[in-house]
Amino acid sequence: MIDLATLERTMNELGQPAYRGRQVYEALTRGLATSFADMTTLPATLRGALADRLQPVGLEPVETRHNPAGDTVKALFRTADDLPVEAVLMTYPRRASVCVSTQIGCAVHCPFCASGRLGLKRNLTAEEMLDQVLHFARHLRAVDRHVTNVVFMGMGEPFHNYDEVLRACRLLNDGAGFALAARSISVSTAGVVPGIARFAAEPLQLNLAISLHAATDELRSRLVPLNRTYPLKDLMAAGAAYVQRTRRKLLFEYVVLPGVNDTPEQIAALVKLLRRPLYHLNLIGYNTADSSADGGAVAAFARSGPRDLAALRKRLENAGVAVTVRRSPGAEIDAACGQLALRQVTKEAG
Repeated sequence: MIDLATLERTMNELGQPAYRGRQVYEALTRGLATSFADMTTLPATLRGALADRLQPVGLEPVETRHNPAGDTVKALFRTADDLPVEAVLMTYPRRASVCVSTQIGCAVHCPFCASGRLGLKRNLTAEEMLDQVLHFARHLRAVDRHVTNVVFMGMGEPFHNYDEVLRACRLLNDGAGFALAARSISVSTAGVVPGIARFAAEPLQLNLAISLHAATDELRSRLVPLNRTYPLKDLMAAGAAYVQRTRRKLLFEYVVLPGVNDTPEQIAALVKLLRRPLYHLNLIGYNTADSSADGGAVAAFARSGPRDLAALRKRLENAGVAVTVRRSPGAEIDAACGQLALRQVTKEAG
């Protein structure tokens, strides 16, 4: 993906009118073109000149996995500097959501997540994030569907790459380009408090999700090490300020780890934290990582069954918490954050 400013600057350098830049931008974001050769509305000489200077797609697909139900697709890409990055497409009867990575690896190091095992390699650019979405937009176009939602919940901590993530959101929302509604875009954070405050002041009406995963500081500091920097008191205050300023629903994500964060103590504390207007809890079944993929470095946790998750949801509902159980397809294809990239890096290292 190439942003409009770069295209217009390149056209100026080539002595072309500015509208040529907009033509190419529309061909990339609406026409879903992957090469300048496909842009037959441009003169052949200009297509050649652009191909010599620019790369329309910055990520190279290297592996694609489909789950048996056919509703989840995971893609592994290579960046121009030969690093792995992944994204997931989840399709539903009326929706098609793309889960986007914002970094290669992650510096938060949650023990139940494979992304941190890669270590933080680098931030992704907004264009690399958009390339993930456009890849699946092309996949969906083949079956006469389109991307309806984008969630920045893949590899990485989005607020550790704040400027590029927000630039990607603006590119997705751009009416002259991909034109995805702002309310169809969600950004998830593990709890970077300054980022939440900054996000609340953004003019775009984007959605915010907070990866909570524990309701006491002692446990959350173990499961989400970022809690040592931004403890629950500060995190929940930032969340409350966000809701007060935006009047938008705030989503809390909670990967259920049986015997760890679903104990009576944790659930009681969770109720106290989340029994508030415009707070919504999303219970998520743990997508078990194969610890052999990185020599056993990923901590082993159990997975809750559907009945256990339903019972927990009912218990929280009865206590006054707005809660749903998130459907989590893709366990068969390593669809959880970082699993496929970690497996690829481990294979290459071996």
